[in-house]
Amino acid sequence: MTGTTPAKQDAAADETVRVLVISHGHPVLSLGGAEVASYNLHLGLKSATGSQSFFLARVGDDYPRHGRSALMGVADAEDELLYHADEYDHFLISNRNTGDLQTDLRRFVRSLNPDVVHFHHFIGLGLEALHVVRSALPNAAIIVTLHEFLAICHHHGQMVKTGTHALCRMSSPIACHGCFPEISPGEFLRRKQFVQSLFGLADGFIAPSRFLAERYEQWGLPGERISVIENGLNVPEKADPRRLRDAGDRRSRFAFFGQMTPYKGVDILLDAVQRIPDSIWNDDASLTIFGGNLERQPEAFREKIAGLIEKTEGRVRFAGAYQNRDMPSLMRQADWVLLPSVWWENSPVIIQEAFHHGRPVICSGIGGMAEKVKDGVDGLHFLTGSPEDLADKMTEVLQNKDLWNSLRAGIMEPKSYRDCAREHLSFYRSVLAGRHKGAPAITGDLQQSA
Repeated sequence: MTGTTPAKQDAAADETVRVLVISHGHPVLSLGGAEVASYNLHLGLKSATGSQSFFLARVGDDYPRHGRSALMGVADAEDELLYHADEYDHFLISNRNTGDLQTDLRRFVRSLNPDVVHFHHFIGLGLEALHVVRSALPNAAIIVTLHEFLAICHHHGQMVKTGTHALCRMSSPIACHGCFPEISPGEFLRRKQFVQSLFGLADGFIAPSRFLAERYEQWGLPGERISVIENGLNVPEKADPRRLRDAGDRRSRFAFFGQMTPYKGVDILLDAVQRIPDSIWNDDASLTIFGGNLERQPEAFREKIAGLIEKTEGRVRFAGAYQNRDMPSLMRQADWVLLPSVWWENSPVIIQEAFHHGRPVICSGIGGMAEKVKDGVDGLHFLTGSPEDLADKMTEVLQNKDLWNSLRAGIMEPKSYRDCAREHLSFYRSVLAGRHKGAPAITGDLQQSA
């Protein structure tokens, strides 16, 4: 196939790109960072010149199926649909109900006929959906966003060892078998081959952090097919700095936002708080935890948290779960945002939210956190998993009244969802141009999960 002329390329750049954004959940029904990011991309593409966007979100057993079709409408949204999928294999990231995929999903994408199908996530839906889209739309570009290490790591995509939660730096069938003795190395090899074969149907990948992109390249994805584009933030309001009563007051209010899971390091944070001497903490300092789901965690973890709370002696307040719309008012109560995760993280939205509201971040110095927060510029790093080092950093900011202003001055405004959409649109056009020029797409055969 011959290449296109510059005139034809310019004409193609002016054409409207029809995009189908596929998400593993709708933020109205499942409020998580990836769901919000995918929906923000949809909204940004709708507002961008030269693109038309449609949104398809997966729902499961907790959302009743309306009829024979797996497809369901969304009230007051002509460009949004729900897709019911509930026969999910967590190990193979596979959908056992290939019948609905081969009929309902295939029929839908053929009817919509988008130029780009962007899988913002595939969890719950299954990787077979990529094969269905490719067979139904041989000329469309398929894009996959990588959110965590799910394709690499069976341990919830966290890349930490089971039991110890020690950081894992590289997966292998033998190493993965060590975490899951009941699963043979051969099965882990088969899992990798299955996932990579279906990833091979994609034309390009997007990673919100360079750290994540490098991990996937190390695992086997072609680096030239991965583009790093940060998720965009859709929060128009900004929280003013907390009002101090007089010039002698300290920036002494700490806040944690997130789920209370073993991976988020809440236990590290609580341990650190009780280590700070009373003479430094004083009556004006406090830690507020905005988050929930502690009741869903393992009993041993709940008991550990209860013991640590008792040791904090009233220094900690629990505010419970929150909605994104509440974030500006919650940020007004805080000076510092703490992110003590013990896994690598990718691109936590709380970092973008904290920076949008002008709050410095104290975080673990690894992975996407270390990439997004510049130590000594707009926040501070501490040694991952070390309550002692975190206590030292919290002590430092309590004793240095000038540090908050200095770090706040170093904060850069995070990317908006509109800017994010424009970067995605540029990436889509480059991928489509490559397909039109006859650049070979990665190929792969659908392997049976049975």
